[in-house]
Amino acid sequence: MPSDPDDQRRSDQGMAARRAVLGDPHVDRATAATTGFTADFQDLITRYAWGEIWSRPGLDRRTRSCITLAMLATLGHDEELAMHVRAALRVGLGPDEIKEVLLQVAVYAGVPAANRAFKVAQRALDDTQPGA
Repeated sequence: MPSDPDDQRRSDQGMAARRAVLGDPHVDRATAATTGFTADFQDLITRYAWGEIWSRPGLDRRTRSCITLAMLATLGHDEELAMHVRAALRVGLGPDEIKEVLLQVAVYAGVPAANRAFKVAQRALDDTQPGA
């Protein structure tokens, strides 16, 4: 637990943003799985990725989500991409908007990256459908 008041503010703000974007079930699983080895990493992403970057006022969460999808698809981080496809739906992006992001990836990062990303995104979208 951070002792500096600014770190505590970032941690609280980060946890609120993380829960809003990823959902309570995901965050609860991640925090429950935290070990002595991973605790500092969980603190880092909560305070900085979520408390600093995702909480900044300069871009809304939909825009941040589009950027995140494009970067994860480009870099081939499939597990994170699937998680952020589900998060994109939570922040108001629809499947057609996610598709547009991945088409953009095809042109600027390459067809193989987009091909893989479409497969990952389709599975994530299928998993979010009722009865899937």
